[in-house]
Amino acid sequence: MRLFAATLATETNTFSPLPTSLEAYKESVFFRPGEHPHDSPRMCTAPLFVARRRAAGEGFTLIEGSCFAASPAGTTNRADYEFMRDEILGQLRAALPVDGVLLGLHGAMVAYGYEDVEGDIIERVRAIVGKSCVIGVELDPHCHMTLKRMRASDVIVCYKEYPHTDVVERAEDMLELVLRTVRREIRPVMSLYDCRQIQMYPTTEPLMRAFVDRIKGLEGKDGILSVSIVHCFPYADVPENSSRVLVIADGDKAKADRLATRLGQELVSMRGKTMPAFLEIGEGVGAAVANNAAPVVIAEPSDNAGGGAPSDNTSILRHLIERNVEGAAIGPIWDPIAVRLCFDAGEGATFPLRFGGKIGPASGTPVDAMVTVARLARDCWQSFGPTQVPLGDCAAVRIGGVEVVLITKRTQALGLELFANLGIDPRARRIVVVKSTNHFMAAFGPIAKKVIYVDSDAPLARDYRRIKYTRVERPIWPLDEETKPGLIF
Repeated sequence: MRLFAATLATETNTFSPLPTSLEAYKESVFFRPGEHPHDSPRMCTAPLFVARRRAAGEGFTLIEGSCFAASPAGTTNRADYEFMRDEILGQLRAALPVDGVLLGLHGAMVAYGYEDVEGDIIERVRAIVGKSCVIGVELDPHCHMTLKRMRASDVIVCYKEYPHTDVVERAEDMLELVLRTVRREIRPVMSLYDCRQIQMYPTTEPLMRAFVDRIKGLEGKDGILSVSIVHCFPYADVPENSSRVLVIADGDKAKADRLATRLGQELVSMRGKTMPAFLEIGEGVGAAVANNAAPVVIAEPSDNAGGGAPSDNTSILRHLIERNVEGAAIGPIWDPIAVRLCFDAGEGATFPLRFGGKIGPASGTPVDAMVTVARLARDCWQSFGPTQVPLGDCAAVRIGGVEVVLITKRTQALGLELFANLGIDPRARRIVVVKSTNHFMAAFGPIAKKVIYVDSDAPLARDYRRIKYTRVERPIWPLDEETKPGLIF
């Protein structure tokens, strides 16, 4: 048996002012065949990682293709997308014949001229390998589950957890289904229910936690092979942006249809109930200051680089400084120029620094302050589940009672290393502000005495009715009250 594996992934915020080019992929994940590290997967590379680990022991040959992935931002340059896509497709042609293809994709990638990048890739793969080859795909649940990719794939599996701590487990599930299909042990059939809604579904909240746990209990029983909840990615203006439920059954389409419909209707009944409450900046900081237990974690989803935001908004930081808050730490703020100036000044230096507020109006105004360079560190990483995420060179600066983590490689707050790399112990701080929507919960949730969510004036509005969609298919909730959910595949 011969399997081919490759990755091409990013999450595209079509409203973002940050275009995505080949340089963004080179800064994050850019591995040619055989170059992928052996220690852990990187962004969306888990299918290749787990197949490499299992190939020898399970009697199949793995042909490794390239792996390309970039941090979320704006639309990818057309020529750069086609270059990476065509490199992978060329490697696939050279690997023929193959029995199966394993693709690690994101599911919400957009390139100029391609609203459905994943559908384009999968369709082209199918044209190369023919109908008999089994195509398996792992996707982030913050994806657009389009009909094009459904028609061209045999098996699609999304992560179940948000924070996405189960990327390896779901890659194992996808690989297992592909292997069993190639061996003719199962005949997967897929069904898709469209909930016609845009919503946030953190599995750290009780309602979704219980829902996902029940879904896990359905798999592997009574012919149900896999169930995926497609959350959707709210900050993409593409036609098929909607929450959906995907069910894979063994040869019984009617059974898959019934379960997808039942679970989809249940997800529709949760409208408006799955998101945590959001406070405005003053109210959120005030609540954190008034809390007697420490640390209090303040999350700022509106400036989450993981959703394509710049991560350089200064509004919460300004509020902390103006209130003379003591024992606070905030990060990450993306400002490569400020980091370089801090390295030029050196550890321990006190000098005037302008930082943050660079990319656009939603970044706020830059902070101008006398700062002390508390710590410098080069080539830093933070962990997220089994993966490592680069931060680049970093600097910690102190302004009064507030410590600020500045980074050079734009990403959201994920692991405690974001602060620990620079000698800041978040457990010992009174208030820790993280620019992240929910992924921070994997590492910061266990140490937080309280978590407060703040909706700032940064670009990722939490009220999706404020987003100026022009391409999303209507009607859809919460933009419209009356919708028509139903089975679409």
